[in-house]
Parts: sequence; structure tokens; C-alpha cells
Amino acid sequence: MKIAIIKYNAGNTQSVIFAMNRLGIEPILTRDFDEIQAADKVIFPGVGEANSTMKHLKELKLDRLIPNLKQPVLGICLGQQLMCKYSEENDTECLGIFDQKVKKFMPSDREKVPHMGWNNLLQTNGPLMKGIDEDDVYFVHSYYVPINEATVATTNYITPFSAAMHRNNFYAVQFHPEKSGKQGQQILQNFVAL
Repeated sequence: MKIAIIKYNAGNTQSVIFAMNRLGIEPILTRDFDEIQAADKVIFPGVGEANSTMKHLKELKLDRLIPNLKQPVLGICLGQQLMCKYSEENDTECLGIFDQKVKKFMPSDREKVPHMGWNNLLQTNGPLMKGIDEDDVYFVHSYYVPINEATVATTNYITPFSAAMHRNNFYAVQFHPEKSGKQGQQILQNFVAL
């Protein structure tokens, strides 16, 4: 099986590669259109700031490629947010795969921003979440996607939000499966098995 990890200024590609290695898979890290289109599965990772990252994707013309991919695609963290239509982070137009607006967490008296650390998944469903039931996964983010018709897992922090989404061949998670222990490995294995 050929798995491509999209190479851009994402930040967490090495930990995703190691996580795939633990599953016995040697992924390719690439920005080459032909390699990405020929892959059986594509992972769109991300750590960073939405606006500068979208500018970088546009420079590489990946903003045109990613929404038109036909194989299963998994967005991780910022990857999930960039798959949405718009982000409040520096007023950013994103890829529009999910027709959602990414919002900034408003700090509360009890909870700080960013949301950082382990939190549990709720209301899990669909093939990506097979075998996952209220398991804890690792989050680091200041922005979130509200619950919507594409949501396949939720988490509560300040407000309930989409921890994972699915639409057609596109899957996305707000948390970092590559840093989430055995439950994260299970989710990555589920993606590989799609």
C-alpha cells in the first residue's frame, strides 16, 4: 500500500511518519502531484497558523490538488481546519471541503486557550472511529470546528466541538493520532484499512 504524506510547512510530518512505521508502513513524504494522486491513501498533516499555511499551499498549488483527490484523505489538526471553508484565524479562506467555519475558543474562568493535553472522544461513529469509544486522545489547538452534519466524534472543551469529521473520501481529526498512544494507532489503522 502506498501512503503519501503531503509535504509543506506542516510541522508534524516526522511524528506521522513514525506512527505509520509502527503500523509497518513506509509512507512517502512528497509535494509531487503525480505521487500524491497515485497514492492509495493521503495524509494531510498540520501544525501552525492557518493564513500563512494557506498562502504556502497556494504557492505550491496544493490548494487546487487536495480538494480534488479521489482516494481516502486524512487531515490532522490544522489539516482538519484547513479542509473547512473559512477560519477565524487571521481571516483565512480555506479549502472548502467541509462547508464549515473554524472558530476561536473563548477562554473561560476554568479553561485556558489553547486546549492542550488529553481529552476524551464522545459520540464516535463511522469507519474511522471503529473500536474507539470514549478513549482519550491528544489535542493542541486554539481554534475548533463546531459540531455539524459531517461530525463523527465530538469532544467537550469550553464548548462541544468536532473532534473528527467525514465527508465522501475526506476524513479529518482535530487531535493528533500520531501522539495518542494505542487509540491513535487504532484510528490510523482504521484509515489504512478504508
